[in-house]
Amino acid sequence: MGTDSARTLLERAATLNLQTGNLLNWGCGRKKCPATPSEEVRDCIQKTLTEWSSKIGQDLNQEIPEVLECTVAQAVEKMNPDERDELKVSACSALGVAQLDSVIIAPPPIEDGTSLSLEYLQPYWQELETLVQNKKIVAIGTSDLDKTLLEQLYVWAQVKPSSNQVNLASCCVMPPDLTAFAKQFDIQLLTHNDPKELLCEASFQEVLQESIQNVKAHEWIPLWILRYSVIVKSRGIIKSKGYIMQAKRNAS
Repeated sequence: MGTDSARTLLERAATLNLQTGNLLNWGCGRKKCPATPSEEVRDCIQKTLTEWSSKIGQDLNQEIPEVLECTVAQAVEKMNPDERDELKVSACSALGVAQLDSVIIAPPPIEDGTSLSLEYLQPYWQELETLVQNKKIVAIGTSDLDKTLLEQLYVWAQVKPSSNQVNLASCCVMPPDLTAFAKQFDIQLLTHNDPKELLCEASFQEVLQESIQNVKAHEWIPLWILRYSVIVKSRGIIKSKGYIMQAKRNAS
């Protein structure tokens, strides 16, 4: 019955804000660990949607919101006030805190045959710069930029990149020119193993359909996804991590 109500809500809403809560609280109930970052995202979204839909009442006579807030209540409740204070982020007020230590942006995938350019990055970087200037973020970084593009961004930007992530799949050893440039301008080089697209449109729609039967999944398009971690300073211990995402319904 909860599934029927969830489907009704999704058919009338325009926006879906989904928050997984702290994934570290899920450990005991998992049958297996996800093999890839994309699999982890899919699992988290499916679990969150399934639990959310199961708790929706049948009475939908009241006004149905245009923006749906989908969370795993138990996981959110287990986060203590200190963790909430560390988590607040301006880019998606869903977390609602004052300031983030660091944000690394991974731009949306570009079309095949098109090279990533400074012009493509500029609108996203300007948004991050505004958040830094408004004291919502302390440091901002990039992902998968080669030395040429990182240098172009560094020269152009008002707020300089503090870090650049390099994909392990494309680079076993850091390129010498990138390493030299990063060292010269005090840019931290990090590594990651994420795919180019963490959650594609088709994958999200598939998870939505699996979680809520007969929903019009093809109408929903993921806009952005944010992965966060709360780390104990000086100890390197992860206290909390999770995902927040937003999707829009295109009924046309």
